[in-house]
Amino acid sequence: MPRLGIDLGGTKIEGLVLDDNGGERVRRRVPTPRDGYDATVRAIATLVSGLAEEAGVGGNVPVGVAIPGTISPASGLVKNANSTSLIGHPLDRDLERALGRRVRVANDANCFALSEAVDGAGAGYEVVFGVILGTGTGGGIVVGGRVLTGPNSVAGEWGHNPLPWPTPEEMPGPECYCGKRGCIETFLSGPGFTADFRRASGREASPKEIATAAGAGEVAAMAAMARYARRAAKALASVINVLDPDVIVLGGGVSNVTALYEAVPKLWGEYAFSDVVKTPLVRNRHGDSSGVRGAAWLWPQGA
Repeated sequence: MPRLGIDLGGTKIEGLVLDDNGGERVRRRVPTPRDGYDATVRAIATLVSGLAEEAGVGGNVPVGVAIPGTISPASGLVKNANSTSLIGHPLDRDLERALGRRVRVANDANCFALSEAVDGAGAGYEVVFGVILGTGTGGGIVVGGRVLTGPNSVAGEWGHNPLPWPTPEEMPGPECYCGKRGCIETFLSGPGFTADFRRASGREASPKEIATAAGAGEVAAMAAMARYARRAAKALASVINVLDPDVIVLGGGVSNVTALYEAVPKLWGEYAFSDVVKTPLVRNRHGDSSGVRGAAWLWPQGA
């Protein structure tokens, strides 16, 4: 049976249809509407209709939807979404009415982790921790090919824990949109990386530009890269101490900084509660497509 997936982002909505083997049949992208929740539901409905028609997908095929938030198990409404127009709405139920199909909604980091666990960089591993280092810092846990969400639907949300083992310079830490200070996200997200470089150097640069400058030997950029790598090592060591995953897969824009894959594992042994850390740290296989592919994999075969 084919699979339908939707990735709802802040600027774009991406949809695709996968065949039984994970091959891509159809893919489309449309801009995310700027005029509110109802317009977003309509845009998703139109996109799904077009994908289904082009791929010849019947009305019995359900839809998986990745969102930058989650459905509260207590209220059935969207919570913790940085796309704030979604918050407080029963998105899964509204989409089911609009689409006339069964709908399963999941956090986009969970979908990323699922995609990489099924047929990406984490394929073949039992416990996969998928990390998003992008506009925010999220995470997802997949065990035996199934997403672990937890009774509060916040499993894997490592970005809103405080940065562990902080130095005096890292305390109390930058303000986070969640209302706290010093969250891992404020240090390891793309904007957090840029802000740290700005505070230290007085200059503006993207994570990619910082990494390039560091590779060329620019002193301020090298110092920023060193700070970032150590903070990532501390934050991921805390995950290893709790979950001890078989593999950690990085995604998001900062995951393209190649130096991290060597630097971070060299450092995290100082913080992990183990005499040796064997955990592989790997780059994602599906890139920006992981979210929408994971959404398509939310429904098991034959569901």
